[in-house]
Amino acid sequence: MLKATVITLSLCLLLMSMPQQAAEQNTITVFGGLPLPTAEKEIDTNKIELPDMGDSSGTLISPAEEKEYGEAFFRSLHSQILINQDAEIQSYIQATGEKLVANSDAPSHPFHFFVVMENDINAFAGPGGYVGVNAGLILLTEVESELASVMGHEIGHVTQRHLFRAAEAAGRLSIPSAAATIAAVLLGTQSPAMGQAAIMAIQAGNVQFQIDFTRENEEEADRVGMQILALSKYDPRSMPTFFERMQQSTRFYGQAIPEFLRTHPVTASRISDTRGRADTYPYKQYTDSMAYLLTKAKVRVLMSTNLEETNKFFQSKLHQGTVEQRAVARYGVGLIALKTEKHKEAETIFQELTREYPEQSQYVAALARTALDSRNYKTAVSRYQKLIEQFPDNDPIKIEYVNALLKSGKTEQAREILLSLNTNTKLLPIYWQSLAQTYSKLNQPAESHRYLAEYYYAMGETYNAILQVRLAQESKGLNFQLSSILSERLNFFLKEQQEAGNNH
Repeated sequence: MLKATVITLSLCLLLMSMPQQAAEQNTITVFGGLPLPTAEKEIDTNKIELPDMGDSSGTLISPAEEKEYGEAFFRSLHSQILINQDAEIQSYIQATGEKLVANSDAPSHPFHFFVVMENDINAFAGPGGYVGVNAGLILLTEVESELASVMGHEIGHVTQRHLFRAAEAAGRLSIPSAAATIAAVLLGTQSPAMGQAAIMAIQAGNVQFQIDFTRENEEEADRVGMQILALSKYDPRSMPTFFERMQQSTRFYGQAIPEFLRTHPVTASRISDTRGRADTYPYKQYTDSMAYLLTKAKVRVLMSTNLEETNKFFQSKLHQGTVEQRAVARYGVGLIALKTEKHKEAETIFQELTREYPEQSQYVAALARTALDSRNYKTAVSRYQKLIEQFPDNDPIKIEYVNALLKSGKTEQAREILLSLNTNTKLLPIYWQSLAQTYSKLNQPAESHRYLAEYYYAMGETYNAILQVRLAQESKGLNFQLSSILSERLNFFLKEQQEAGNNH
């Protein structure tokens, strides 16, 4: 355990805008919008101030420590909210983020971008460069540059070191406890009980989150984000446009103000500042990428609570916009047909789209997925084999191919495909889950339990990870190497569970 617990958080996400009523009652609202207790012996709100962050070289926290906090934070998020596991969606959001980071002033800084499957409008940055964007915010954007402007803003907070360090000299919170507390604080308004638990954990550990948020941080993140946008070939004018639309929309929300507006207060001066800066860039037309349009369509279907209404939405777009946009609307109709098990309708739609756009991987993959979902495994495997030849570096297709191979009994081939996946894909819990399924079908229960343990750990379920390791250890015929690996992982999981328990 570190001598001093250093928690890296996004300032713009932890500080909530103060409602007028709270201001009149002298109640400070931070930590997910929850009012801090004002009774004696509780958190002293007068001590919320920015600590000495040290110099910009990162002397308070090493890259290795920040990485460890980030990974723990991400695991804790998985245990509290639904993180996207669709490889196509993940591939798009990560690629977009990497394009933006490459044009920042810290292109080598590690970032991991992901989508939170919540309809709430929000985006946030956590420790270690983990940046989350809610599905609801993606659906609210009208053009790709608006989504990029939000992501660029969050990147700006990270690269400009606006993330504060809350350190407790005695190191009273361990890494897993700190990460869980961060996640709970970020999710406080979505889960009030979780937010209150976070405050209680802070009190129990005698840790004070010292924050003094300044508007200058937000404005600087806007300026940096806009520069990143322009260098990345996105429209800088989308930032003030999106802010303006968000500000105008607040009158429709009443008390249920979106989390993004609470954590990123949009003021007239902020809009004016970003508008003025955007106007310094030459005007030009910007075209949305097909990946953005198709990802947005897929997210819309996955997040739909009324598929009939969503189908009407896509049907209304079939004769609007460009040829490509109309094709995306057909794709949306096809996805709904697939989700409602209308396989013949989906087959017809995706066959047409594949003929018209043979190089668009999402259309061809949807056609293969139709065969897989209709249990036509021979056809599915054949289609995925051709896809792999056509798109050899496309991991989302490989993940689906593995599923088809497992269902058709080609287990060893599935294992080989899994081992060939890139590092970013192996961050997804579905990777460990697929490995566990593969080794189960290979009749290797120890390996299956071992990888299922890693899946549960990635999902923030350390207790279940421990159970799976112990089941693996009970398997017959363990060799020395695997036995050693299991012992090491069991000790690691037990230590982490103990550290988390000691601080709650």
